[in-house]
Amino acid sequence: MAPSTPRDSDTSPDLLVDIVETLETHGLPSDSYQLHDAVDVEALERLLVSSAGDVEVRFTVEGIQLVVTQDGVDVLLDEPAGSPDH
Repeated sequence: MAPSTPRDSDTSPDLLVDIVETLETHGLPSDSYQLHDAVDVEALERLLVSSAGDVEVRFTVEGIQLVVTQDGVDVLLDEPAGSPDH
């Protein structure tokens, strides 16, 4: 994989690519949704880059719940019904 380029443009494709690849890994082809309907990726990236503390943003794309942090993109898995809260 090529190294990241400096952030001299409006947005880095890395976050967008990470989100799309995560969705594809979980069975959602990139031509089956409009990502901009779920989240503003540029604004999300600005939030993550400008934050001094831990930030976690959650959103859903076609039923797949994503969690985006400064460490990356993950899928939020539902806990099984009846699982203990503690």
